[in-house]
Amino acid sequence: MPNAQISIYTQKEQGEEWLRRYRGCLPVFACVLGFTETGLISGISAAGRTPEDRKYTACADAEFLYYGPEHQAQYPLPPLAAGASPVLISRAVFESLKTPVHLFNAGLPQNPAVPVIDLGGAPAKCLSGGAAMEITTVHHLFEQGLLWGERLAANIQQGYLIIGECVVGGTTTALAILTGLGIDAAGKVNSSHPVCNHAQKWALVQSGLEKMRGSRGQGAGGAGGENFTLSSSSPSSSSVNPLQLVAAVGDPMQVVVAGMAIAASRSCGVMLAGGTQMLAVYALMNAIAQTYALSWLPEEVVVGTTRWVAEDPTGATVDLALNLGKDALTKSGRTPPLLATRLSFADSRYPQLRAYEQGFVKEGMGAGAACIAAHLSQDWQQQQLLAAIEAQLELLSTALD
Repeated sequence: MPNAQISIYTQKEQGEEWLRRYRGCLPVFACVLGFTETGLISGISAAGRTPEDRKYTACADAEFLYYGPEHQAQYPLPPLAAGASPVLISRAVFESLKTPVHLFNAGLPQNPAVPVIDLGGAPAKCLSGGAAMEITTVHHLFEQGLLWGERLAANIQQGYLIIGECVVGGTTTALAILTGLGIDAAGKVNSSHPVCNHAQKWALVQSGLEKMRGSRGQGAGGAGGENFTLSSSSPSSSSVNPLQLVAAVGDPMQVVVAGMAIAASRSCGVMLAGGTQMLAVYALMNAIAQTYALSWLPEEVVVGTTRWVAEDPTGATVDLALNLGKDALTKSGRTPPLLATRLSFADSRYPQLRAYEQGFVKEGMGAGAACIAAHLSQDWQQQQLLAAIEAQLELLSTALD
């Protein structure tokens, strides 16, 4: 019997089968931190009140996830216009479940003050320039993703791997990747704002993709990058190379998670933790696997998020997930099962949490997937989740006093 605390919006049978397979199992959590200068544009994101705040959001979230609310943080959680960081949700669940947590730095402007695995990446430039990252960096990060996906999965006997992210401005790079892969995503992505800033995102994406196309004939890095061992199965000349697309308009998290999920899917379940950004990663996995003839098991991969994302009235997440099955360029489109926790903050005593019901924040740091894991492994219901999350916020408020 499917858990009433989890909704399945697409690929219902596959989603139910996945939930059955991993009921009672404990997950491992990998969180990939990255940065794009896109996140510094005024008004692009609500994940930090000012551009300066947003430089440190990933470091602050990582520190809170690792140490909890009573730790004297080097990077405190940034002030938000409304709401509270979704890392409160992830921390509440993963601490209670004693979930192993692995933090990866795919490319941040500064090192987080927590133990992280440094993947040797670099922050991305703003996607509007059409030259966000060096192609050699993208190849390197993809290889690291494959390596760590295999490594993490090797230690999972019967459970599954949750892969989360923290990239401020990441829904805009997601829109760029989806659009570049020929998927109809305009007006469908989410944001941390209560009303999504679609026009602002779309203008940046159009600029980046136009500049990418303009530089294509000028030797903008081929698929045979430095230390890159995969050989392309020569996609048709009309289609875009997915790794070159990431180099042009993506962010460092995307290829790492794509590589991790491709490799891990071969031996365990994978939950991509997030909404728009993980749908873009799923589309990227499809395109990369086809371009480079890589094997993966799509039936092992689901996307897990919150209902605030899945049912966001200012986005169209379910439509977007369905559009992945109509991938115009690679013709290999697949629609992933899109799952969401039914968690509600309507009855919370904290206004910062009730703000989620008004459309602020919505998701991040694997929050939705964490709740799905709590439902699956411990059969947590709404009250247990709310109590654990409010306890984190209470400790944080006390620590700040």
